[in-house]
Amino acid sequence: MLRGELYRADDAELQADHRLARLLVEQFNATSVIDADGRQRLLNDLLGSIGSNTEIKPPFQCDYGYQIHIGSRSFVNYGAIILDVAEVRIGDEVQIASGVQLLTASHPLEPSLRRQGWEYGEPITIHDGAWLGAGVIVCPGVTIGENTVVGAGSVVTKDLPAGMLAVGNPCRVVRELGD
Repeated sequence: MLRGELYRADDAELQADHRLARLLVEQFNATSVIDADGRQRLLNDLLGSIGSNTEIKPPFQCDYGYQIHIGSRSFVNYGAIILDVAEVRIGDEVQIASGVQLLTASHPLEPSLRRQGWEYGEPITIHDGAWLGAGVIVCPGVTIGENTVVGAGSVVTKDLPAGMLAVGNPCRVVRELGD
């Protein structure tokens, strides 16, 4: 799973990791806004790493947690889903709007492998200063460049360069952004 090779989600070790993550996610999603320290402790236990002054609003969902790395001063709004069967790297000062999905999981095209339960994952990277609008879906293996803005509802299937405005399904660059 970590190397992008085929794996089975019903593997006993992965199932144990998933159960632990689900417990931590359930606890995080049940926290009160007044328990900021408790939320932070849960995120520190769940995620691979999280930078200072980064906020994640519940409800939040992920598969394993330990493959998610988020930089400092980033914001993840309500209803984010991160399927982290491969590594997800989110930089500093990234804005992620409500309902965004970061999906590293995929399945083989060969029917026999899919029917046997095989899966694989490809990493997602979101560089510093990027902003993903509400409902954006980022597909496996995608990198979003520094300061790039992705419009609401876009489906990102290919890498996006730095400093661009990109929109649509499939997402495409519409113009360069200035300062």
